[in-house]
Amino acid sequence: MPTHPDNPNRNTNAHPIGDAARLPGPEPNSKTSFGNSFFEISLAEWSLHNSIFANRISNLEFPVIARKEFDIGTVEYVNQFFKDKARDRSYLQELLHRCNDHGIRNHLIMCDDEGPLADPDDQKRLIAVENHYKWVEAAKFLSCSSIRVNTFGEGTAQDVQQAAIDGISRLAEFADQEAINILVENHGGYTSDGKWLVDLIEGVNKENVGSLPDFGNFCMKRENDASHYGKCLEEYDRYLGVTELMPFAKGVSAKSMRFDADGNCIETDYYRMLKIVRDSGFHGYIGIEYSSTNANDEAEGIRKTKTLIERVARSI
Repeated sequence: MPTHPDNPNRNTNAHPIGDAARLPGPEPNSKTSFGNSFFEISLAEWSLHNSIFANRISNLEFPVIARKEFDIGTVEYVNQFFKDKARDRSYLQELLHRCNDHGIRNHLIMCDDEGPLADPDDQKRLIAVENHYKWVEAAKFLSCSSIRVNTFGEGTAQDVQQAAIDGISRLAEFADQEAINILVENHGGYTSDGKWLVDLIEGVNKENVGSLPDFGNFCMKRENDASHYGKCLEEYDRYLGVTELMPFAKGVSAKSMRFDADGNCIETDYYRMLKIVRDSGFHGYIGIEYSSTNANDEAEGIRKTKTLIERVARSI
């Protein structure tokens, strides 16, 4: 895989998907409905989080729903939805059987609430690193290529960044033994500063550490110092942020929330954003992550996002 001479995780040219995903397995089919493309669509489980929290569907049902309801053959899990199953091999085997029976490829697991990987306190940070080991192992068992982690911590931007470099480096060393990538995402606070996150990735400087740019999630400061909800007071330019993160991307999250009458995403210009993704030389998965507060509109939101991505892909 072509790399920057000083940073092996920086992709300088277009690369086949198999290079971005380190785990052996079949490469995505490039003959999609929109012709030979630079990406394939995956579905992030968070798109159905309201339905899952309401017990309308389960994590075990998610991959089959992706295939049958949305004709999507690659999925991205959220660890919150099988939190106590990371080391339950019978559960993971059942999940894998369902995927295999329906031709589903598992891409990654998004990991939350396992402790602050960027905590300046060495002991707390090490505990957080070790808490993620089980998800690396689960990802390997499910034939995923990656896990997505958070780089949160308390302190100054520099202190948190240095702690994050250490925490991610330690986790990446463990994950490398399992051929799993560690992906960091713009996900609030310091992490929503594109330059800060790039400096973190470059500071780690490991081949199996990359980014998962999200089209949204660029709010750096919210009212009352809330982490994910509440009025945004300071926001990083999303187009600049994705541009900065794409050279390290091993996946992309296509966030969507609202649509106009023409089916365009209101908060993000998908034409502009997908051109940024394409022009970076990226070849891989773009994951639909529809974010709603209403379980009743999740299916419609997923379909609208999929239709929009496909339409834009044909035009650029």
